[in-house]
Amino acid sequence: MAAYGKTDTMIVHTADPLNAETSRAALAEHDLTPADRFYVRNHGSVPDTDPAAWTLRIDGLVEQPLTLSLDDLRGLQRREVAATLQCAGNRRSGLLEVRDIPGEEPWGPGATGTATWGGVALADVLALARPTGTATHVGLVGADVSEEAEPPQEFGGSIRLEKALRDEVLLAYEMNGELLPPVHGAPVRVVVPGYIGARSVKWLHHVEVRDRPWEGFFQDVVYRLLQPEQEPGPGVGTPLGEVALNAEILVPDHDARVTAGPVAVRGYAFAGGERHVARVDVSADGGKTWVEADLDEDLGRWAWRLWSTEMHLDRGDHEIVVRAWDSAAASQPEHPGPLWNPKGYVNNAWGRVTLHVA
Repeated sequence: MAAYGKTDTMIVHTADPLNAETSRAALAEHDLTPADRFYVRNHGSVPDTDPAAWTLRIDGLVEQPLTLSLDDLRGLQRREVAATLQCAGNRRSGLLEVRDIPGEEPWGPGATGTATWGGVALADVLALARPTGTATHVGLVGADVSEEAEPPQEFGGSIRLEKALRDEVLLAYEMNGELLPPVHGAPVRVVVPGYIGARSVKWLHHVEVRDRPWEGFFQDVVYRLLQPEQEPGPGVGTPLGEVALNAEILVPDHDARVTAGPVAVRGYAFAGGERHVARVDVSADGGKTWVEADLDEDLGRWAWRLWSTEMHLDRGDHEIVVRAWDSAAASQPEHPGPLWNPKGYVNNAWGRVTLHVA
């Protein structure tokens, strides 16, 4: 696909708004995902924003409301963080195999990517505005308007103030050392490492310091974990925050045909929140026996770990599975069945592919 400079290897779920994931093979090629193959999750059309005219309003429970230009932001200390972003619906296709989820896109394992983000700390901007003692949350609002919202509205959400004040949370205007592309939120987006991608609001234009979580459609209705018998509605379920530990196999692809003998297997593992990936195990017999995979370069506490191993496979069909362990000694559940929910979020079951070996 040529739209927004993306490669034709992207798997497009919808064209407008654009929703596209990275193919398994393309995702495995780089520790840092190039912008032209980084996944896109949109709820509205990409806004046409003039960087020279762009401003950011900071208000709410602050002593000094502010309006900053892009030049004002660039005048603050530049910071950089390598961080993985991941859609809450990543790997939803595994939950769809358990039971249908009407109205939701069948995301595979490519609704994730890792980049080096450059910009300024949200904390530095908040320090200028001086939140009051009653402030507990920070609302973040983008310029993209979604018609799927009830009523139609700009995309928004919030994070707790203590997370917003951490150095890793950026107002980013760069991606992998280049200017942030329009489809990824230019001129400025939020990057909230360790949290679901929905909290990393794109096309940011308003920061509101609050004494309660954001009450807009996307935080109050959409990005919430529901019980199987629940229907989406305002305040129903649990709001999603930190990404759950998950791992997936990227190479070889599912249903690939390979030659008997040594087969190179690669994939990713990611632990959200404050955790990090401690170990990755891979099995060629559906989980009966395991080998520990080699972990690639550590990009930092907020980034995934790509992993690799070589497996000697005889002729026949093999189910290759992967599980990760995090720094809290937690691992992934074996099957996605108990994880099923009406929105198809948080599938952190073992990654699986079937290989046909000749």
